[in-house]
Amino acid sequence: MTTPRARRHVTVRGVVQGVGFRPFVHALAAEHGLTGWVANDARGVDTEVEGPVAAVEAFCEEIGTRAPPLAVVECVEHHAVALGHDSGFTIRPSGSGPGRTLVPPDTATCDACLSELADPGDRRHRHPFITCTHCGPRFTIITGLPYDRATTTMAGFPLCPDCAREYADPADRRFHAQPIACPRCGPRLALLHAPGTAHTLPGAVDAPGVARDDEALAEARRMLADGAVVAVKGIGGYHLACDASDQLAVRTLRKRKNRGSKPFAVLADGMATVERIARVDGAERALLLGPRKPIVLLRRREPASAEVTADVAPGSPDLGVMLPYSPLHRLLLGLPGDPPGPSVLVLTSGNRAGEPIATDDADALRRLDGLADAWLLHDRPVHVPCDDSVVRICDGAELPVRRSRGYAPFPVALPAPVVPALAAGGDLKNTFCVGDDQYAWLSAHVGDMDDLATLTAFERATAHLADLTSVTPRLLVADLHPGYRSSQWAVRTGRERGLPVARVQHHHAHIASAMAEHGLDGTAPVIGVAFDGTGYGDDGTVWGGEVLLADYHGYRRLAHLGCVPLPGGDAAVRNPYRMALAHLRSAGLPWNPALPSIRVTTPGERALLERQLERGLNCVPTSSMGRLFDAVSSLTGVCHRVAYEAQAAMELECAALAEPDDGADGRPYRFALHPASEEPGAVLVADAAPVLAAVVVEVLAGIPAGRIARRFHEAVVALVLDVCRAARRRTGIETAALSGGVFCNTLLTTGCRSALERDGFAVLAHHKVPPNDGGLALGQLIVAARTGR
Repeated sequence: MTTPRARRHVTVRGVVQGVGFRPFVHALAAEHGLTGWVANDARGVDTEVEGPVAAVEAFCEEIGTRAPPLAVVECVEHHAVALGHDSGFTIRPSGSGPGRTLVPPDTATCDACLSELADPGDRRHRHPFITCTHCGPRFTIITGLPYDRATTTMAGFPLCPDCAREYADPADRRFHAQPIACPRCGPRLALLHAPGTAHTLPGAVDAPGVARDDEALAEARRMLADGAVVAVKGIGGYHLACDASDQLAVRTLRKRKNRGSKPFAVLADGMATVERIARVDGAERALLLGPRKPIVLLRRREPASAEVTADVAPGSPDLGVMLPYSPLHRLLLGLPGDPPGPSVLVLTSGNRAGEPIATDDADALRRLDGLADAWLLHDRPVHVPCDDSVVRICDGAELPVRRSRGYAPFPVALPAPVVPALAAGGDLKNTFCVGDDQYAWLSAHVGDMDDLATLTAFERATAHLADLTSVTPRLLVADLHPGYRSSQWAVRTGRERGLPVARVQHHHAHIASAMAEHGLDGTAPVIGVAFDGTGYGDDGTVWGGEVLLADYHGYRRLAHLGCVPLPGGDAAVRNPYRMALAHLRSAGLPWNPALPSIRVTTPGERALLERQLERGLNCVPTSSMGRLFDAVSSLTGVCHRVAYEAQAAMELECAALAEPDDGADGRPYRFALHPASEEPGAVLVADAAPVLAAVVVEVLAGIPAGRIARRFHEAVVALVLDVCRAARRRTGIETAALSGGVFCNTLLTTGCRSALERDGFAVLAHHKVPPNDGGLALGQLIVAARTGR
């Protein structure tokens, strides 16, 4: 009796290219004794299988449930087709045409490759570019779709016979792994010393007298151990590296990069080292060891380990720590049997302050001249710049601070379809976003849009991501702020391409971002708490302490922090003591010479500030919660001048975290809430004067800064609860969304979530995209580009 046979065409959509999906399909078909074929196309993976009916049905079920570890299957569709009577199962050349697939992010080196890297008997022993279908670069090397070697920056490295055999062998871990190579056919390392290096490019790797491969790596390790600063070409661009235990080396790098006191991130050689330098919980350990390997913000151990000098993160109890995510980083820290070297390296972006990360070799030699003592480079091009991601753990879950390597360009599924659009984001921590139908793709971290090189990188990245996702924008979206460079780009580009430009208010976009991340379809509004440093309000003032009734269609301001003058604009942001004086004056509190904020100013400066505040000269009103954090940071003596964004607020949080939560004695601080007018439903104004008065009393009484900082955080938590309760009474809504850069503060976020949930609220906090402006573009997109608006 003949066994009934069937043939099905199967379409798989999701992250299914560059993750070993076709080899998996080949193996699954062989396991079930099926014939047919599989191919990539511009939308995902297509396959046809033929064989006994039960085997075909099992294949269709298991193709989605047994996918490779890096795959994310969004949907599997299949239908019956006519029998084809194939003689076997083949991997066909990739197709093309309309549609899209989801490109995988770069992934850290897997355990199998690390084992081979350290095995003297393996032909890829010490190969700095070892990879397989389960790990390695993807997003940063892809030049087009479908994802094949010809559409990556590995196209210029023909496979040697041994690698070609592995690539063609369905039983091999490197079957159709596009970035594979070996020492015979892959990229090569070179080490160039600072004096007289520029003439060696192009062709630096093969230039006479240049250290190459193992020799280059060994020399780079020797230089790092001797206190040098080495520029290292990684997966997504250049880093600047030095020995984290060498105080002079760290100070040299800090001075050369004009870094001020901003903390550096470090690269540790393993978990044992991480546990010596920082405290690690289970969720943090999982992040450090997982396939994304971001920088994880950890609490530094006290007393501090000698492996990380205090100059790495001066004044901060936290350390940004990561483990090696590329084979080159693993080799740079050394394998068993290598000469001793640093166990922890400072690893910071290869750029000057305000510039994008360097990726091109000639550009890196030029832009990092004077910063680096040597360049450890290779000849595999970086097609897409990609900085390291930064993540905190908050309430046991991820809180992204910077979403980049390992995350981008993985899409966010949208709760409502959008027209093809590009949202330009903001000017700080810029990321942009393209979207179409049910998906939004956030870019890797671009940076602060105050430099021509950053704007150039932004323009290049927008074109690449649009091509990669097959999104041809029919709409551009930008912030309301007329001075934002990202908004000006959108207006200029819209004019050039004949595209409409929609504008979305800053804090509305923040709340919409949190709603979209949590899958809300927008049919019901939320109470949105948007706290940050600066956002252009629809009344022309600087907002930043907002409570909104918001959905995707619009918003209404329910409450805000009382406005105070912003004396000197950016000068007040750079000098928190100016905000302290402005807040004191607005609260009717004297400028007591005993207060730290007053002591750091000269009589002449105080007189100038007083005249400026009296006359309102260059004093835009602001309701910014970020600026209130700055003011309290200065009033308590924690931070008076900042060298990087949010420094004063971050140091205030650190001071509060260092203070035991022991139900501190003393009366709690409380904001006063009052309506802005006598009209029914008037906007509520949160008056900080009572809080500031209590802070001043306790500062003058000698109460420790950490205790005051903790009480201030508790007061802000109480304010959030009070305004959300008031909003609930007015609207009946019991969902609160927390967004804006101030909610990168884990003490505040945890406190607000806990207080709101105890009071019956459903709380939306960020776990997929940053609460700061790095997540702004997602909110812009969902507000402006929804279909059927």
